[in-house]
Amino acid sequence: MRSRLMFAVVGVPALVGGGWVGVSRFRQAQTTSDLPVAPARKGEFLAIIRCRGEIKAGRSAQLYAPIVPNLRIAWLAPSGEVVEEGAPVIRFDSSSAQQQLIQKEAALRQSQATLDQAVAQGRITAEQDQSTLREARFNLEKAQLRTATNEFVGRIEAEQNRIDVGVSEQKLKVQEATVEQHAASDKSKMASLTRQRDQAQADVDITKERLTQMEIKAPLTGVVVFQSNYALGSVNATPFKVGDNVYSGMNLGEIPDMTSLLIDVKVEEIDRGRIAVGDDVRILVDALPELAIQAKMTQISPMMELGLEQPITRSFRAYAAVAKADARLRPGMNGGMDIVVNRIPDAISIPAKALFTRAGKPVVFLAERGAYRLAEVQVLARNPDEVAISGIPAGALVALTDPEKATTKK
Repeated sequence: MRSRLMFAVVGVPALVGGGWVGVSRFRQAQTTSDLPVAPARKGEFLAIIRCRGEIKAGRSAQLYAPIVPNLRIAWLAPSGEVVEEGAPVIRFDSSSAQQQLIQKEAALRQSQATLDQAVAQGRITAEQDQSTLREARFNLEKAQLRTATNEFVGRIEAEQNRIDVGVSEQKLKVQEATVEQHAASDKSKMASLTRQRDQAQADVDITKERLTQMEIKAPLTGVVVFQSNYALGSVNATPFKVGDNVYSGMNLGEIPDMTSLLIDVKVEEIDRGRIAVGDDVRILVDALPELAIQAKMTQISPMMELGLEQPITRSFRAYAAVAKADARLRPGMNGGMDIVVNRIPDAISIPAKALFTRAGKPVVFLAERGAYRLAEVQVLARNPDEVAISGIPAGALVALTDPEKATTKK
C-alpha cells in the first residue's frame, strides 16, 4: 500500500514535468505557425526595372489673352473638366468694347459726313471756277475782236481796245491760276478728310475684331487647366478666376491633348544599358492603384541629367505612350513604370521578403507541419517585390519572417 502511494507521489511530478514540456512544445508550434507565409508561385517571371515619374501630355494647346486692352475675365469653364473642341473656355467683359464701338461708329459717321460735305463743296467751287473761267475767255475774245482793223475806229479807241485785250489776258491767267489753286486745295482737303474717314473706319474694324476676341474657344478636346495669376506679384498665386484683370498676351491656361498622354520617368545610370526603345512596360498610377496599363517604351533621352541633391544622382529620361488612356487619367499624376528587361518562363517566384542569407548563401524557410525547415536556393532574377529562384517546388509555403529571429524575440 505504501509502495503504491510512493509510486503515485513520484508519478505526479513526472506527469507535471511532462505536461510542461508538452505545453512548451505546443506554444512553440503555435508561435511558429503564426508567422506569415506565402506560396511559391510557378509561372512566367518578369525581370523589371522600376522607375518613378509622372503622367504628362505629349501635346497641348496654350490659351493666351488676346491683344485687347483692359481685359477682365467674366466667365471661365470649370477647371479640370473635359471641354469639346470649339466650346467656349474663357469669356471677357465686353461692355467697355461695346461702348467704344458705339463711339467709333459715331466718329466714322461724322467723318463720312464731313467728307461728303467737302466733296459737294468742291464740286460747287469747281463749277463756279469753270464759269468764271469761261467768262474771262469770252471777255478776252470780245476784246480781241475790237482790235480788228477798222477805218472808222479812231486811233485812241483802237489803243484802248489793245489795252483791254491785255487786261483780259491777265484776268484769264489769274482765273486759270485760281482754278488750279482751288483744285489743288480741294484735292489736299479731300485726301486729308479721306484719311480721317479711313482711320475712323479702321478704328471701327479693330473694335469689332476685339469684340470677336472676347471669347476664347477650345482649339482641341481636352481638360482645361488654368495657370496661376502672378500679375500682382504674389508668391502664393492662385489660378485665374472670374473678375481678374489680365494683360494682352498673358498665358491663361492650357488644354492638354488627352490622346497624347505619356509617362515621363527617370532611369538610373546603372540601368540605362539594360533598356531599349520598344521594351514592354507596365504603367502604375498612384491615384489609381487598381489600374495597370500595358504599353511600350517610345523614347529614351540621349542626354544624362545630373541631380543637384545629395548624394548626386545621374539619370536618363524615358517615355512610354499611353495607347488607351483611362478617362480618369490627368496630366501631373504621379506614378511608376515597370520596364520588362527579361522573361523567365516556368520560374518559381517568391516574395522578396521570403529570401534570407545564411553563411553568404540565399536560403528560404519552408513551413511544414507547424515547423520551419531551412532550404538553400539559387537566385535566378530579382525584382523589388519578388525573386525568381530554383531549389524548392511550386506551391511550397515560405516564411516571410526569419523564424530564428522571431523565436529569439519571443
